[in-house]
Amino acid sequence: MSNEREIKLSLYLIGAGMHVAAWRHPEGQADASIDIKALQKAAQIAEKGKFDIAFVADSLAINHESHPHILNRFDPLIQITALAAATEKIGLGATASTTYSEPYVLARQLMSVDHISNGRVAWNLVTTADATGQTALNFSRDKHVEHDKRYERAEEFADVIQALWNSWEDDAFLYDKEKGIFYDQEKVHEANYKGEHFSIKGPLNIARSPQGHPVIVVAGASKPGQKLSTRVANAVFVHWDSIETAKEHYRSVKTQLAQHGRDENELVVFHGISPVVADTEEEAIQRFNELQNLLDPYKALKFVSGYMGNVDFSKYSLDTPAIEVEYPKVNSIQSNFNELMEIIKRENLKVGDLYSRLFNVGKRDAFVGSAEQVADEMERWFKEKACDGFMLQFPLLPRDLEAFVEKVVPILQERGIYRKDYTGNTLRDHLGLEKRVNQFARTKVTK
Repeated sequence: MSNEREIKLSLYLIGAGMHVAAWRHPEGQADASIDIKALQKAAQIAEKGKFDIAFVADSLAINHESHPHILNRFDPLIQITALAAATEKIGLGATASTTYSEPYVLARQLMSVDHISNGRVAWNLVTTADATGQTALNFSRDKHVEHDKRYERAEEFADVIQALWNSWEDDAFLYDKEKGIFYDQEKVHEANYKGEHFSIKGPLNIARSPQGHPVIVVAGASKPGQKLSTRVANAVFVHWDSIETAKEHYRSVKTQLAQHGRDENELVVFHGISPVVADTEEEAIQRFNELQNLLDPYKALKFVSGYMGNVDFSKYSLDTPAIEVEYPKVNSIQSNFNELMEIIKRENLKVGDLYSRLFNVGKRDAFVGSAEQVADEMERWFKEKACDGFMLQFPLLPRDLEAFVEKVVPILQERGIYRKDYTGNTLRDHLGLEKRVNQFARTKVTK
Protein backbone atom coordinates (compact mmCIF):
# COMPACT_ATOMS: atom_id res chain seq x y z
CA MET A 1 0.00 0.00 0.00
CA SER A 2 1.21 3.51 -0.77
CA ASN A 3 2.69 5.53 2.11
CA GLU A 4 0.85 8.66 0.95
CA ARG A 5 -2.51 8.85 2.69
CA GLU A 6 -5.51 10.00 0.69
CA ILE A 7 -9.10 10.01 1.88
CA LYS A 8 -11.00 6.97 0.62
CA LEU A 9 -14.69 7.25 -0.24
CA SER A 10 -17.43 4.64 -0.50
CA LEU A 11 -21.01 5.27 -1.60
CA TYR A 12 -23.65 3.39 0.40
CA LEU A 13 -26.10 2.68 -2.41
CA ILE A 14 -29.63 2.23 -1.10
CA GLY A 15 -32.70 3.13 -3.14
CA ALA A 16 -33.81 6.72 -2.66
CA GLY A 17 -31.45 7.20 0.27
CA MET A 18 -30.59 6.21 3.82
CA HIS A 19 -33.32 8.23 5.51
CA VAL A 20 -36.40 6.08 6.08
CA ALA A 21 -38.61 8.85 4.69
CA ALA A 22 -36.48 9.50 1.58
CA TRP A 23 -38.98 7.74 -0.68
CA ARG A 24 -41.67 10.28 0.37
CA HIS A 25 -39.59 13.34 -0.50
CA PRO A 26 -40.63 15.19 -3.69
CA GLU A 27 -37.13 14.54 -5.11
CA GLY A 28 -37.06 10.92 -3.95
CA GLN A 29 -37.80 8.07 -6.36
CA ALA A 30 -39.95 5.66 -4.39
CA ASP A 31 -39.03 2.60 -6.48
CA ALA A 32 -35.33 3.45 -6.87
CA SER A 33 -34.23 0.22 -5.17
CA ILE A 34 -35.54 -1.82 -8.11
CA ASP A 35 -34.77 0.65 -10.90
CA ILE A 36 -31.37 -0.39 -12.22
CA LYS A 37 -31.02 2.78 -14.27
CA ALA A 38 -31.41 4.90 -11.14
CA LEU A 39 -28.85 2.79 -9.30
CA GLN A 40 -26.45 2.91 -12.25
CA LYS A 41 -26.85 6.70 -12.39
CA ALA A 42 -25.87 6.98 -8.72
CA ALA A 43 -22.80 4.79 -9.28
CA GLN A 44 -21.83 6.93 -12.27
CA ILE A 45 -22.09 10.12 -10.19
CA ALA A 46 -19.87 8.54 -7.55
CA GLU A 47 -17.41 7.53 -10.27
CA LYS A 48 -17.40 11.12 -11.52
CA GLY A 49 -16.40 12.03 -7.97
CA LYS A 50 -13.55 9.45 -8.12
CA PHE A 51 -15.02 7.34 -5.30
CA ASP A 52 -13.29 4.08 -4.45
CA ILE A 53 -16.42 1.94 -4.07
CA ALA A 54 -20.15 1.85 -4.65
CA PHE A 55 -21.35 -0.48 -1.91
CA VAL A 56 -24.54 -2.56 -1.69
CA ALA A 57 -25.76 -3.87 1.68
CA ASP A 58 -28.14 -6.79 2.20
CA SER A 59 -30.47 -8.61 4.58
CA LEU A 60 -31.95 -12.07 4.26
CA ALA A 61 -35.31 -11.48 5.93
CA ILE A 62 -37.84 -8.67 6.15
CA ASN A 63 -40.77 -7.69 8.33
CA HIS A 64 -42.98 -4.66 8.85
CA GLU A 65 -40.16 -2.91 10.73
CA SER A 66 -37.70 -3.06 7.83
CA HIS A 67 -36.28 0.02 6.10
CA PRO A 68 -38.48 0.75 3.03
CA HIS A 69 -35.65 0.07 0.60
CA ILE A 70 -34.90 -3.27 2.22
CA LEU A 71 -38.42 -4.50 1.50
CA ASN A 72 -38.00 -4.51 -2.25
CA ARG A 73 -34.50 -4.62 -3.75
CA PHE A 74 -32.06 -6.57 -5.92
CA ASP A 75 -29.69 -9.29 -4.81
CA PRO A 76 -26.36 -7.44 -4.28
CA LEU A 77 -24.27 -9.69 -6.55
CA ILE A 78 -26.70 -9.33 -9.41
CA GLN A 79 -26.90 -5.59 -8.83
CA ILE A 80 -23.14 -5.00 -8.92
CA THR A 81 -22.92 -7.05 -12.12
CA ALA A 82 -25.30 -4.54 -13.71
CA LEU A 83 -23.34 -1.66 -12.17
CA ALA A 84 -20.13 -3.06 -13.67
CA ALA A 85 -21.62 -2.73 -17.14
CA ALA A 86 -22.43 0.94 -16.55
CA THR A 87 -19.10 2.03 -14.99
CA GLU A 88 -15.40 1.76 -15.79
CA LYS A 89 -13.31 2.50 -12.71
CA ILE A 90 -15.25 2.60 -9.46
CA GLY A 91 -15.05 -0.43 -7.19
CA LEU A 92 -18.23 -2.43 -6.58
CA GLY A 93 -18.96 -3.93 -3.17
CA ALA A 94 -21.57 -6.60 -2.45
CA THR A 95 -22.66 -8.05 0.88
CA ALA A 96 -22.92 -11.82 1.32
CA SER A 97 -23.38 -13.90 4.46
CA THR A 98 -21.00 -16.53 5.79
CA THR A 99 -23.82 -17.92 7.97
CA TYR A 100 -26.29 -18.56 5.15
CA SER A 101 -24.01 -19.16 2.13
CA GLU A 102 -21.71 -21.93 0.90
CA PRO A 103 -18.05 -21.03 0.16
CA TYR A 104 -17.75 -22.78 -3.22
CA VAL A 105 -20.84 -21.14 -4.71
CA LEU A 106 -20.04 -17.68 -3.33
CA ALA A 107 -16.37 -17.91 -4.35
CA ARG A 108 -17.43 -18.62 -7.92
CA GLN A 109 -20.06 -15.85 -8.01
CA LEU A 110 -17.76 -13.17 -6.61
CA MET A 111 -14.85 -14.15 -8.84
CA SER A 112 -17.14 -14.13 -11.86
CA VAL A 113 -18.17 -10.53 -11.22
CA ASP A 114 -14.56 -9.62 -10.47
CA HIS A 115 -13.65 -10.80 -13.98
CA ILE A 116 -16.66 -9.09 -15.55
CA SER A 117 -15.65 -5.79 -13.90
CA ASN A 118 -11.92 -6.25 -14.66
CA GLY A 119 -10.96 -6.49 -11.00
CA ARG A 120 -13.23 -4.02 -9.22
CA VAL A 121 -15.16 -6.21 -6.75
CA ALA A 122 -15.24 -6.19 -2.95
CA TRP A 123 -16.99 -8.77 -0.80
CA ASN A 124 -18.54 -7.40 2.37
CA LEU A 125 -18.17 -10.43 4.62
CA VAL A 126 -21.01 -10.47 7.15
CA THR A 127 -22.15 -13.09 9.62
CA THR A 128 -25.70 -11.68 9.30
CA ALA A 129 -27.24 -9.45 11.92
CA ASP A 130 -30.73 -10.87 12.35
CA ALA A 131 -32.64 -7.62 12.81
CA THR A 132 -36.01 -9.28 12.08
CA GLY A 133 -35.58 -12.36 14.26
CA GLN A 134 -36.77 -14.41 11.29
CA THR A 135 -33.73 -15.03 9.10
CA ALA A 136 -33.17 -18.63 10.17
CA LEU A 137 -36.75 -19.51 9.19
CA ASN A 138 -35.94 -18.62 5.57
CA PHE A 139 -33.15 -21.20 5.51
CA SER A 140 -34.83 -24.27 7.03
CA ARG A 141 -33.36 -23.55 10.46
CA ASP A 142 -35.08 -23.15 13.80
CA LYS A 143 -32.98 -20.32 15.18
CA HIS A 144 -30.24 -17.86 14.31
CA VAL A 145 -26.69 -18.94 15.18
CA GLU A 146 -25.26 -17.22 18.27
CA HIS A 147 -22.89 -14.26 17.74
CA ASP A 148 -19.56 -15.92 18.60
CA LYS A 149 -20.45 -19.15 16.78
CA ARG A 150 -21.21 -17.13 13.66
CA TYR A 151 -17.72 -15.66 13.80
CA GLU A 152 -16.15 -19.09 14.25
CA ARG A 153 -17.83 -20.19 11.03
CA ALA A 154 -16.82 -16.92 9.33
CA GLU A 155 -13.15 -17.51 10.17
CA GLU A 156 -13.24 -20.87 8.38
CA PHE A 157 -15.36 -19.48 5.54
CA ALA A 158 -12.79 -16.76 4.85
CA ASP A 159 -9.94 -19.27 4.74
CA VAL A 160 -11.82 -21.63 2.44
CA ILE A 161 -12.96 -18.97 -0.01
CA GLN A 162 -9.44 -17.54 -0.32
CA ALA A 163 -8.00 -21.00 -0.93
CA LEU A 164 -10.60 -21.54 -3.66
CA TRP A 165 -9.77 -18.15 -5.22
CA ASN A 166 -6.16 -19.32 -5.42
CA SER A 167 -7.00 -22.57 -7.22
CA TRP A 168 -5.25 -21.32 -10.35
CA GLU A 169 -1.89 -19.56 -10.57
CA ASP A 170 -1.92 -16.37 -12.62
CA ASP A 171 -0.28 -17.93 -15.67
CA ALA A 172 -1.95 -21.34 -15.46
CA PHE A 173 -4.05 -20.98 -18.61
CA LEU A 174 -1.80 -21.26 -21.69
CA TYR A 175 -4.37 -21.46 -24.50
CA ASP A 176 -1.63 -22.95 -26.72
CA LYS A 177 -3.53 -23.96 -29.86
CA GLU A 178 -0.49 -25.30 -31.71
CA LYS A 179 0.54 -27.69 -28.94
CA GLY A 180 -3.01 -28.37 -27.81
CA ILE A 181 -2.29 -27.30 -24.22
CA PHE A 182 -5.18 -25.42 -22.61
CA TYR A 183 -3.60 -25.10 -19.17
CA ASP A 184 -0.56 -26.08 -17.12
CA GLN A 185 -1.62 -28.90 -14.83
CA GLU A 186 1.18 -28.03 -12.38
CA LYS A 187 -0.43 -24.66 -11.74
CA VAL A 188 -3.86 -25.75 -10.56
CA HIS A 189 -4.38 -26.53 -6.86
CA GLU A 190 -7.02 -28.19 -4.71
CA ALA A 191 -8.06 -26.49 -1.47
CA ASN A 192 -8.46 -29.82 0.39
CA TYR A 193 -9.90 -27.98 3.38
CA LYS A 194 -11.26 -29.91 6.36
CA GLY A 195 -12.47 -28.03 9.40
CA GLU A 196 -15.30 -27.95 11.92
CA HIS A 197 -17.74 -26.28 9.55
CA PHE A 198 -16.47 -27.06 6.05
CA SER A 199 -14.92 -29.88 4.07
CA ILE A 200 -14.14 -28.69 0.54
CA LYS A 201 -11.92 -30.23 -2.10
CA GLY A 202 -11.69 -27.77 -5.00
CA PRO A 203 -10.33 -26.51 -7.32
CA LEU A 204 -12.64 -23.66 -8.23
CA ASN A 205 -13.73 -23.58 -11.87
CA ILE A 206 -12.66 -20.01 -12.60
CA ALA A 207 -9.23 -18.36 -12.66
CA ARG A 208 -7.93 -15.49 -10.55
CA SER A 209 -8.95 -12.00 -11.61
CA PRO A 210 -6.84 -8.97 -12.64
CA GLN A 211 -6.59 -7.97 -8.95
CA GLY A 212 -5.90 -11.53 -7.80
CA HIS A 213 -9.19 -11.92 -6.03
CA PRO A 214 -11.91 -9.65 -4.59
CA VAL A 215 -11.15 -7.22 -1.79
CA ILE A 216 -12.53 -8.47 1.53
CA VAL A 217 -14.44 -6.05 3.74
CA VAL A 218 -15.65 -6.73 7.29
CA ALA A 219 -18.21 -4.57 9.12
CA GLY A 220 -17.78 -5.77 12.68
CA ALA A 221 -16.37 -3.91 15.68
CA SER A 222 -16.93 -6.54 18.38
CA LYS A 223 -13.89 -8.49 19.61
CA PRO A 224 -14.61 -11.44 17.26
CA GLY A 225 -15.24 -8.94 14.46
CA GLN A 226 -11.93 -7.19 15.08
CA LYS A 227 -10.10 -10.51 15.16
CA LEU A 228 -11.59 -11.50 11.83
CA SER A 229 -11.00 -8.13 10.17
CA THR A 230 -7.39 -7.79 11.29
CA ARG A 231 -6.61 -11.31 10.09
CA VAL A 232 -8.33 -11.44 6.68
CA ALA A 233 -9.92 -8.10 5.72
CA ASN A 234 -8.59 -5.39 3.42
CA ALA A 235 -11.11 -2.84 4.68
CA VAL A 236 -13.51 -2.36 7.58
CA PHE A 237 -16.75 -0.37 7.80
CA VAL A 238 -17.43 1.22 11.20
CA HIS A 239 -19.71 3.86 12.69
CA TRP A 240 -18.89 5.63 15.93
CA ASP A 241 -20.67 8.45 17.68
CA SER A 242 -17.57 10.49 18.52
CA ILE A 243 -14.17 11.14 17.02
CA GLU A 244 -12.47 10.04 20.25
CA THR A 245 -14.16 6.62 20.16
CA ALA A 246 -13.31 6.32 16.46
CA LYS A 247 -9.64 7.14 17.13
CA GLU A 248 -9.49 4.55 19.89
CA HIS A 249 -10.94 1.85 17.61
CA TYR A 250 -8.65 2.91 14.76
CA ARG A 251 -5.56 2.52 16.95
CA SER A 252 -6.84 -0.83 18.23
CA VAL A 253 -7.37 -2.48 14.85
CA LYS A 254 -4.19 -1.06 13.35
CA THR A 255 -2.17 -2.38 16.29
CA GLN A 256 -3.76 -5.85 16.07
CA LEU A 257 -2.61 -6.28 12.46
CA ALA A 258 0.95 -7.02 13.62
CA GLN A 259 -0.32 -10.16 15.39
CA HIS A 260 -1.09 -11.57 11.94
CA GLY A 261 2.12 -10.42 10.28
CA ARG A 262 0.42 -7.53 8.55
CA ASP A 263 1.33 -3.88 8.13
CA GLU A 264 -1.13 -1.19 9.30
CA ASN A 265 -1.44 0.09 5.74
CA GLU A 266 -2.98 -3.21 4.65
CA LEU A 267 -6.33 -2.37 6.24
CA VAL A 268 -8.47 0.62 5.23
CA VAL A 269 -10.89 1.93 7.88
CA PHE A 270 -14.08 3.53 6.51
CA HIS A 271 -16.23 5.54 8.95
CA GLY A 272 -19.94 5.95 8.21
CA ILE A 273 -21.34 9.47 7.88
CA SER A 274 -24.48 10.96 6.31
CA PRO A 275 -23.59 14.33 4.76
CA VAL A 276 -26.14 16.92 3.75
CA VAL A 277 -24.39 19.69 1.81
CA ALA A 278 -25.70 23.05 0.62
CA ASP A 279 -24.39 26.54 -0.04
CA THR A 280 -24.96 27.50 3.60
CA GLU A 281 -25.36 25.67 6.89
CA GLU A 282 -28.89 27.02 7.20
CA GLU A 283 -29.87 25.60 3.83
CA ALA A 284 -28.34 22.23 4.68
CA ILE A 285 -30.27 22.08 7.96
CA GLN A 286 -33.43 22.99 6.05
CA ARG A 287 -32.79 20.09 3.64
CA PHE A 288 -32.35 17.73 6.56
CA ASN A 289 -35.53 19.00 8.25
CA GLU A 290 -37.51 18.41 5.07
CA LEU A 291 -36.86 14.71 5.52
CA GLN A 292 -37.46 14.80 9.27
CA ASN A 293 -40.85 16.40 8.73
CA LEU A 294 -41.90 13.42 6.61
CA LEU A 295 -41.29 10.97 9.47
CA ASP A 296 -44.03 9.08 11.24
CA PRO A 297 -42.48 8.74 14.74
CA TYR A 298 -43.71 5.22 15.44
CA LYS A 299 -42.86 3.97 11.95
CA ALA A 300 -39.35 5.30 12.45
CA LEU A 301 -39.20 3.47 15.78
CA LYS A 302 -40.03 0.22 13.98
CA PHE A 303 -36.74 0.62 12.12
CA VAL A 304 -34.93 1.28 15.41
CA SER A 305 -36.52 -1.85 16.88
CA GLY A 306 -34.54 -4.25 14.71
CA TYR A 307 -31.25 -2.93 16.07
CA MET A 308 -32.38 -2.89 19.69
CA GLY A 309 -33.65 -6.45 20.09
CA ASN A 310 -37.01 -6.15 18.28
CA VAL A 311 -38.60 -3.93 20.90
CA ASP A 312 -42.32 -3.17 20.67
CA PHE A 313 -42.04 0.60 21.02
CA SER A 314 -45.79 1.02 20.47
CA LYS A 315 -46.21 0.20 24.17
CA TYR A 316 -44.37 3.38 25.13
CA SER A 317 -45.16 7.06 24.79
CA LEU A 318 -42.68 9.21 22.89
CA ASP A 319 -41.85 10.97 26.17
CA THR A 320 -40.84 7.74 27.94
CA PRO A 321 -37.17 7.79 29.02
CA ALA A 322 -35.50 5.32 26.65
CA ILE A 323 -33.56 3.71 29.48
CA GLU A 324 -36.89 2.49 30.93
CA VAL A 325 -37.66 0.44 27.81
CA GLU A 326 -37.34 -3.33 28.19
CA TYR A 327 -34.70 -4.44 25.69
CA PRO A 328 -34.52 -8.17 24.84
CA LYS A 329 -31.21 -9.99 24.44
CA VAL A 330 -29.62 -9.00 21.14
CA ASN A 331 -28.25 -11.66 18.76
CA SER A 332 -27.34 -9.09 16.17
CA ILE A 333 -24.66 -6.38 15.87
CA GLN A 334 -23.50 -6.50 19.48
CA SER A 335 -21.02 -3.61 19.28
CA ASN A 336 -23.70 -1.44 17.66
CA PHE A 337 -26.22 -2.23 20.40
CA ASN A 338 -23.72 -1.56 23.17
CA GLU A 339 -22.81 1.84 21.76
CA LEU A 340 -26.47 2.80 21.32
CA MET A 341 -27.18 1.94 24.95
CA GLU A 342 -24.24 4.07 26.09
CA ILE A 343 -25.64 7.07 24.20
CA ILE A 344 -29.11 6.51 25.63
CA LYS A 345 -27.74 6.48 29.18
CA ARG A 346 -25.33 9.37 28.69
CA GLU A 347 -27.84 11.73 27.07
CA ASN A 348 -31.03 10.62 28.85
CA LEU A 349 -32.81 10.18 25.54
CA LYS A 350 -36.55 9.77 25.28
CA VAL A 351 -38.19 7.16 23.06
CA GLY A 352 -39.19 9.86 20.57
CA ASP A 353 -35.52 10.89 20.21
CA LEU A 354 -34.16 7.48 19.27
CA TYR A 355 -34.37 7.47 15.46
CA SER A 356 -33.16 11.04 14.95
CA ARG A 357 -30.34 10.71 17.47
CA LEU A 358 -29.13 7.17 16.85
CA PHE A 359 -29.93 6.31 13.26
CA ASN A 360 -29.93 9.49 11.31
CA VAL A 361 -27.86 12.35 10.04
CA GLY A 362 -27.77 15.83 11.38
CA LYS A 363 -27.79 14.89 15.05
CA ARG A 364 -25.41 17.58 16.20
CA ASP A 365 -22.37 16.96 14.03
CA ALA A 366 -20.65 19.03 11.35
CA PHE A 367 -21.52 16.74 8.45
CA VAL A 368 -24.65 18.80 7.79
CA GLY A 369 -23.61 22.20 6.55
CA SER A 370 -21.78 24.10 3.87
CA ALA A 371 -19.22 22.36 1.67
CA GLU A 372 -16.39 23.99 3.63
CA GLN A 373 -17.81 22.83 6.95
CA VAL A 374 -18.23 19.24 5.77
CA ALA A 375 -14.78 19.20 4.16
CA ASP A 376 -13.25 20.62 7.36
CA GLU A 377 -14.82 17.90 9.50
CA MET A 378 -13.80 15.13 7.10
CA GLU A 379 -10.24 16.44 7.04
CA ARG A 380 -10.17 16.55 10.85
CA TRP A 381 -11.28 12.92 11.21
CA PHE A 382 -8.83 11.85 8.53
CA LYS A 383 -5.77 13.75 9.77
CA GLU A 384 -6.38 12.84 13.41
CA LYS A 385 -6.49 9.19 12.32
CA ALA A 386 -10.03 8.42 13.31
CA CYS A 387 -10.39 6.75 9.91
CA ASP A 388 -8.80 6.35 6.47
CA GLY A 389 -11.95 7.31 4.64
CA PHE A 390 -15.73 7.48 4.76
CA MET A 391 -18.76 5.36 3.98
CA LEU A 392 -21.16 8.00 2.69
CA GLN A 393 -24.76 7.13 3.61
CA PHE A 394 -26.55 9.98 1.91
CA PRO A 395 -30.04 10.66 3.30
CA LEU A 396 -31.54 11.42 -0.13
CA LEU A 397 -30.25 10.04 -3.43
CA PRO A 398 -29.15 11.28 -5.84
CA ARG A 399 -29.60 14.85 -4.51
CA ASP A 400 -27.15 14.69 -1.61
CA LEU A 401 -24.62 12.66 -3.60
CA GLU A 402 -24.64 15.19 -6.45
CA ALA A 403 -24.19 18.10 -4.03
CA PHE A 404 -21.27 16.33 -2.35
CA VAL A 405 -19.50 15.56 -5.63
CA GLU A 406 -20.03 19.08 -6.96
CA LYS A 407 -19.17 21.00 -3.80
CA VAL A 408 -17.07 18.95 -1.36
CA VAL A 409 -14.91 16.82 -3.64
CA PRO A 410 -13.17 19.83 -5.29
CA ILE A 411 -12.28 21.22 -1.85
CA LEU A 412 -10.73 17.93 -0.73
CA GLN A 413 -8.81 17.78 -4.02
CA GLU A 414 -7.52 21.32 -3.64
CA ARG A 415 -6.26 20.45 -0.15
CA GLY A 416 -4.27 17.56 -1.58
CA ILE A 417 -5.97 14.87 0.50
CA TYR A 418 -8.13 13.31 -2.22
CA ARG A 419 -7.34 12.04 -5.71
CA LYS A 420 -8.01 14.16 -8.78
CA ASP A 421 -8.25 11.07 -10.96
CA TYR A 422 -7.93 7.32 -10.77
CA THR A 423 -4.34 6.14 -11.18
CA GLY A 424 -5.14 2.45 -11.62
CA ASN A 425 -7.86 0.15 -12.86
CA THR A 426 -8.63 -2.31 -10.07
CA LEU A 427 -10.17 -1.73 -6.65
CA ARG A 428 -6.88 -2.77 -5.05
CA ASP A 429 -5.19 -0.03 -7.11
CA HIS A 430 -7.68 2.54 -5.79
CA LEU A 431 -7.19 1.47 -2.16
CA GLY A 432 -3.41 1.31 -2.49
CA LEU A 433 -3.34 -2.44 -1.85
CA GLU A 434 -0.95 -4.89 -3.45
CA LYS A 435 -2.31 -7.71 -5.61
CA ARG A 436 -2.59 -10.80 -3.41
CA VAL A 437 0.08 -13.41 -4.06
CA ASN A 438 -1.34 -16.87 -4.77
CA GLN A 439 -0.87 -18.83 -1.54
CA PHE A 440 -0.10 -22.08 -3.38
CA ALA A 441 2.42 -20.45 -5.72
CA ARG A 442 4.13 -18.83 -2.71
CA THR A 443 4.37 -22.20 -0.99
CA LYS A 444 6.00 -23.73 -4.07
CA VAL A 445 8.61 -20.96 -4.19
CA THR A 446 9.55 -21.23 -0.50
CA LYS A 447 9.87 -25.02 -0.40
